[in-house]
Amino acid sequence: MASSRRSLLLLVLAAIAATATAAVGDAPFVVAHKKVALSRPGPGVERLAVTLNLYNQGAATAYDVSLNDDSWPQEAFEIVSGSTSKIVEKLDPGASASHNFVLEPKVQGRFQGSPAVIKYRVLTHAALQEAYSTPTLPLDILAERPPQQKFEWAKRLVGEYGPLVSVVSSVGMFVYLVTSPSKSSAVKGRKKKR
Repeated sequence: MASSRRSLLLLVLAAIAATATAAVGDAPFVVAHKKVALSRPGPGVERLAVTLNLYNQGAATAYDVSLNDDSWPQEAFEIVSGSTSKIVEKLDPGASASHNFVLEPKVQGRFQGSPAVIKYRVLTHAALQEAYSTPTLPLDILAERPPQQKFEWAKRLVGEYGPLVSVVSSVGMFVYLVTSPSKSSAVKGRKKKR
């Protein structure tokens, strides 16, 4: 876990340095963020919603931006919706684009997807430029998970602070009763004035 955080930090620092370099020149700089959300629509069924967000942090437009995420082997994953690739005609400076697809795993185990590959054309260069998305953290696919205790934190909170809350509320109620005028004394006060 520490090595994946360290590599993610190095990737972010490299992106920041490259952004500063790209901002000085007149070129596009494409940054891509890849995230995976794991869900269980039914017992024994898991879905992975993959989202790739592209950002042009440079000073020029990127043309023919192709995104390809082939890090999901066909023997281990089935595409439920969408596709693992997309082509964006152009990505202007400061603009962003997003791509989504959903996978269903076929096998159980631990999996870590590699970064997606982004290729784009720059008007001033003949060769295609290449960028990579952030990698995903390791996923436990179809792993046995204990049932979630939704109100476990509330039980722990009441168990820990329940007596304190009851004492404070009792003292607060006592202070309110002592300081507020009673109805009978207010009625007596009105009768005396007449």
